[in-house]
Amino acid sequence: MTTYNDYIKEIEDRKGQGLHPKPIDGAELLSEIIAQIKDVDNEYREDSLNFFIYNVLPGTTAAASVKAEFLKEIVLGDSVVKEISPAFALEQLSHMKGGPSIAVLLDLALGEDLAIAKDAAEVLKTQVFLYEADTARLEKAFHEGNPIAIELIESYAKAEFFTKLPELPEKIDVVTFIAGVGDISTDLLSPGGDAHSRSDRELHGQCIFEHNKEQQDELKALQAQHPDKRVMLIAEKGTMGVGSSRMSGVNNVALWTGVKSSPYVPFINIAPVIAGTNGISPIFLTTVGVTGGIGLDLKNWVQQKDENGNTIVDEEGEPILKEVYSVATGTVLTIDTKKKKLYKGDTELKDISAAFTPQKMEFMKAGGSYAVVFGKKLQTFASKVLGIDVIPVYAPSKEISIEGQGLTAVEKIFNKNAVGSTPGKVLHAGSDVRVTVNIVGSQDTTGLMTSQELEMMAATVISPIVDGAYQSGCHTASVWDNKSKANIPRLMKFMNDFGLITGRDPKGKYFPMTDVIHKVLNDITVGDWDIIIGGDSHTRMSKGVAFGADSGTVALALATGEASMPIPQSVKVTFKGEMKSYMDFRDVVHATQQQMLKQFGGENVFQGRIIEVHIGTLTADQAFTFTDWTAEMKAKASICISEDETLIESLEIAKGRIQIMIDKGMDNDKQVLKGLVEKAETRITELKTGIKPALRPDANAKYEAEVVIDLDQIVEPMIADPDVNNDDVSKRYTHDVIRPLSFYGGTKQVDLGFIGSCMVHKGDMKILAQMLKNIEKQQGKVEFKAPLVVAPPTYNIVDELKEEGDWEVLQKYSGFEFNDDNPKAAARTKYENMLYLERPGCNLCMGNQEKAEPGDTVMATSTRLFQGRVVKDSGEKKGESLLTSTPVVVLSTVLGRTPTLEEYQAAVEGINLTKFKPSSKLLSI
Repeated sequence: MTTYNDYIKEIEDRKGQGLHPKPIDGAELLSEIIAQIKDVDNEYREDSLNFFIYNVLPGTTAAASVKAEFLKEIVLGDSVVKEISPAFALEQLSHMKGGPSIAVLLDLALGEDLAIAKDAAEVLKTQVFLYEADTARLEKAFHEGNPIAIELIESYAKAEFFTKLPELPEKIDVVTFIAGVGDISTDLLSPGGDAHSRSDRELHGQCIFEHNKEQQDELKALQAQHPDKRVMLIAEKGTMGVGSSRMSGVNNVALWTGVKSSPYVPFINIAPVIAGTNGISPIFLTTVGVTGGIGLDLKNWVQQKDENGNTIVDEEGEPILKEVYSVATGTVLTIDTKKKKLYKGDTELKDISAAFTPQKMEFMKAGGSYAVVFGKKLQTFASKVLGIDVIPVYAPSKEISIEGQGLTAVEKIFNKNAVGSTPGKVLHAGSDVRVTVNIVGSQDTTGLMTSQELEMMAATVISPIVDGAYQSGCHTASVWDNKSKANIPRLMKFMNDFGLITGRDPKGKYFPMTDVIHKVLNDITVGDWDIIIGGDSHTRMSKGVAFGADSGTVALALATGEASMPIPQSVKVTFKGEMKSYMDFRDVVHATQQQMLKQFGGENVFQGRIIEVHIGTLTADQAFTFTDWTAEMKAKASICISEDETLIESLEIAKGRIQIMIDKGMDNDKQVLKGLVEKAETRITELKTGIKPALRPDANAKYEAEVVIDLDQIVEPMIADPDVNNDDVSKRYTHDVIRPLSFYGGTKQVDLGFIGSCMVHKGDMKILAQMLKNIEKQQGKVEFKAPLVVAPPTYNIVDELKEEGDWEVLQKYSGFEFNDDNPKAAARTKYENMLYLERPGCNLCMGNQEKAEPGDTVMATSTRLFQGRVVKDSGEKKGESLLTSTPVVVLSTVLGRTPTLEEYQAAVEGINLTKFKPSSKLLSI
């Protein structure tokens, strides 16, 4: 009883945290529990029964296999448990979501006892998570004339697992709860610092609203006042879920406000109702759909217009908003799913049809998008076996084809990779498309949830359609603490067994790699026509088109090799003018956002769309700086249009880096990495011979908007400012406040600098080394008046810097250098005024392990300026993270303040900054 006793002890420990027993996923513990159930005199029998019935994780967990086999014994009469009848055992199996439960149900349905077979078949008719081994077994029995197999396949062809589900209620009453004013980052719903607990859903649920117990209690009180209504969580005067997909954020909202997915599966809730004045961030909205939830764009505050239709602005040039209707906490509203309207009493407030497209309503009816994806797959299989056309059950995919209109770059990629669309039909933006996925990425703080999702959907091996997939260790690179030691090796083993290339080797044959996932994906993406899905909002590649996704969508892509989504609208970005010699390309990135907002009267035309950036002349590393930032522009994704010669250069670099991974022993039995090198070589040959030029849009493609960035207007470094003291709370932490360096007058105190994250490349590290040498030459020594934390994105960069002599320069000025033989076991809370050379990885940008000191003003190259992400507030001062280029960060830490433009120009003189010259070639066809 050792395992059971350990479990009981853990339960007592959890009680002290206000937690219930942890769900069971281990075979040994459940086997012990079953033995106690069989022993009618056992003192633990009643508790064991409850654990068995209500506290076992479904899918392909080891515990699920044991549970399914015991339920099979009960159905067959081989074991008798008075509390679990054969009918109840079948009901339990129906809630176990595939894997071993399907194998058991097929055993029963294809068995010799006809009465049991019929009962098992009725359960199977409700199941959708069948894999090739299951369908092959059914098909064999069908061809052998088994009547139950025939009945099942006929049922699947009719998609009765979907058609017999209850319809959505016509009216859903909700009560509003304002979660925050302004954009709400997913950090508020699932803080990065609690990433270690995401796979323990109940424990993780305690961190919602960043552990704000007062706000949590307010939500509970609201629910108590309105027990018959759903709570709608709202971002007032902002967008909900900016920053990342964060499945754990949706899980937390669902746990607090959603619907229980099954009476026999603990802490897994679905169908939350989420809203925002400016809707839901595109990547987060996808995650809401995974759970069958509802995401509303309220537009309850709107920009005021004058008689000429121009936006009315305040003294600072900001649009003045007017409240159209109130959604203050406690407001009772009604969602009419039939009319697709939002009401307050009998008053219509808003058309919400965008939230109730036929496809989204199918997700809601089925309890999430997975069931729809697998249901379509199962129906197609059954129809093929029967030799019939697929019966139209699901809403037909919207197919928009406009005669005479060319294709944007993303439209071309989607058409090339489309599955199941009308043959020969050219599809334009707005069309719903199923596409094959080439590259998949999983990162370590969401990877544990992805592995759980794969278990839940009973997947055991990566789809053969996927060219390559990578599991990173970058988000837990800063501190190798006990939480990481417990979670990460387990994750790496699961993903390695599943078929991914993993940053850490479960067998210990190659050195652990903590490279930033986006950088690795940018290298292993070797097709400009590829589609990439990754478990992080910054899955934005400079080749192909990449979409950040929640852990579940990543799991679905790994298991099926497919993804489903509408083809997004595109915004075309081109450049004119000449970049100043003292400017860095990061300034062009920020200026793009600034100029776009100015050109469109404060409206963000990038939001929810593809940014098609005609960058042309920048290789993959440098171009990635632009595509990476498009997550902060709130774009759905971005595409770089490149010259042929530039793409060839990028692919040669990628080949070399993939080969380094192979040389380190990271390839697997299927030689995935070797296959990517071969794919790159083939693409290079196509480019050199002119057989297939680099991806380009058609000259007559139609764009939602076109933005022209004038490089001549960029005359000084640009800074994205969180504007923490803005009187209008909704305008803080938005990434939209882009200011010139001169705004700060050379007087703003800087408490810490950070150079790192996915936004920097090797060139940034070389700029740092060059600046330090320059400063020493000019001043006689380098003295830091603020700490400077440096985290190279990848080990490749470190190795290349060592070969080229730059790492030695950095070592000379550093007071700390990472040591992989003895990694840090605890996070820093204090920093000295010196240079820290940190382990490759996300570091401060992630904010889940280390942060700046509370109240600090941080000057960083990273992407995150959300409240509390990089730096928390102190009692005396708000923490703020200003985002800018590498040279500005370096100079700010040496001075302890923002530099003047003159100081900056002197410091970068003669330094090879990241230059950009717009292409002179035609980048369309």
